[in-house]
Amino acid sequence: MTDEDKTEVSVASGGNSQVKDLDGRSNSEKSIRNCRGILDPGTNMVEQTNKDIESAKQADQPPEPPYSVYTHREKATMIILVSFTAIISPLSGTIYFPVLPSLARDLNVSASLINLTVTTYLILQGVAPSFIGNLSDVYGRRPAYMICCVVYLAANIGLAVQNSYAALLALRCIQSCGSSATIALASGVVADLVTRAERGKYLGFAAMGVTLGPALGPVIGGLIDQYLGWRWIFWFLTILSGALFLILFTFLPETGRNVVGNGSLPAPWWNMSLLAYFKQRHRRRQADEVDLDSVKLPRKRPNPFAALKILGEREGCITLLCSSLMYGGYYVLLTTLSSELSSRFGFSSVIIGLCYLPIGIGSLSYRYTGGFLLDWNFRRHAKAGGVVISNNRQQDMDTLPIEKIRLQVSLPFVYLTSALVIAYGWAMETESSLAGIEISLFFCGVFLTASLNGLNTLIIDTHINMPATAMAANNLCRCLVGAGAAAISSPLINRVGLGWTSVLVSGIWLGLSPFLWLIMAKGPSWRQTGKEKKGSGKG
Repeated sequence: MTDEDKTEVSVASGGNSQVKDLDGRSNSEKSIRNCRGILDPGTNMVEQTNKDIESAKQADQPPEPPYSVYTHREKATMIILVSFTAIISPLSGTIYFPVLPSLARDLNVSASLINLTVTTYLILQGVAPSFIGNLSDVYGRRPAYMICCVVYLAANIGLAVQNSYAALLALRCIQSCGSSATIALASGVVADLVTRAERGKYLGFAAMGVTLGPALGPVIGGLIDQYLGWRWIFWFLTILSGALFLILFTFLPETGRNVVGNGSLPAPWWNMSLLAYFKQRHRRRQADEVDLDSVKLPRKRPNPFAALKILGEREGCITLLCSSLMYGGYYVLLTTLSSELSSRFGFSSVIIGLCYLPIGIGSLSYRYTGGFLLDWNFRRHAKAGGVVISNNRQQDMDTLPIEKIRLQVSLPFVYLTSALVIAYGWAMETESSLAGIEISLFFCGVFLTASLNGLNTLIIDTHINMPATAMAANNLCRCLVGAGAAAISSPLINRVGLGWTSVLVSGIWLGLSPFLWLIMAKGPSWRQTGKEKKGSGKG
């Protein structure tokens, strides 16, 4: 046998030995890898190469984009601006109350016909946001605000110069259509800018008009009517709303996430604020600053009946029912306060208006009570569920019991509000003391605002893709129930007295509370079932 043949046999023997080693019948794993490295030098680095590739992929992944590109100060400024704009809706309704006798006298109509203008205002206040709110979810917030601006200003000017009952009735309906959507739009702006972890306190600002407007309206209306006359009420609303809308037109950027995403995508030129338009002309955004993934795809066209679909959901229907009935009880309190103070204490319209201030101040303090507790409870549950809350990053709601997070705060306030309403009713019924009445009104403002805004936050959290539409549905139910409550409140008090009326209102609220407990228990499963049905429908 030649040397060359020996070499071939040696190599062949080494190869057979290597196969035996792979079967576990020969040398150690280290020897096997050495032999494999000799026979196939490219295979001994496969595992390490795969690890390097995975590490490179992770390093190449871009960081998660922020939920909003705006700073905390910018977001706070925008939210406060739209919140003050939202005041014009309830302010337009309640500023009108002190001038009802003057209007009836000057237009030579009965009190019942003048009261009809209040009822029609509330009905339109509930219906109109269903159209405007859904339009804003599709085309953006600014076009909706501009429509409201034109309609509302024109109606106020017409009301200031009209001299007939028919014009008053028609123009009040138009005024309601122009002003009522501002609350839904403000809530939509908050949802565009703020994550769920911070939404509690910010939605308190957005809903501030619902509670602060009714409290300030009678004060302003009484003062203007006494010193300037009822026409100046509408001129005042024209000047106030004109100034607010001018600020919106100049400074408020488009925030709709289906238009600008997280704010990094420039809006069309016709949808820009005046300030943003001039900035855009001088400095174009760089392409790498735009986050297209944050843009939500809108519906093909606005659906004015989208708000009604929320009433077809089990959780949405219960939440809206409880919220609207609580607001109805609140309206019973507001609409009868002036007449009760006048008949029992003989106060003038100016003093009566000032007596509304405690409930308004109590509503303003919500941010430091209910709003703080909502955000604190969110962080508590996130920590318990292992969810990391990062600044300006949205949290996945599927991993958190959002119903429990919101209602654990709202339910105690429902019970506290029920007790305070009874205290107010009997303090007024017995004419015990004005101080007791005003103190109970203050705490009613604190607790009722916390209850209502917890429910408002929940309805937006569960409809995050259409927040303005969700608030429009809330507004629809709230205003229709409020109109009914305003119609029956005086006859009911005349029949059974304010004390027992307050007991009835509190009893209704307490009777609704088990349904909120039901939402806490069944809400997540209801939402999951709804998602599965939508998914199967698309499939």
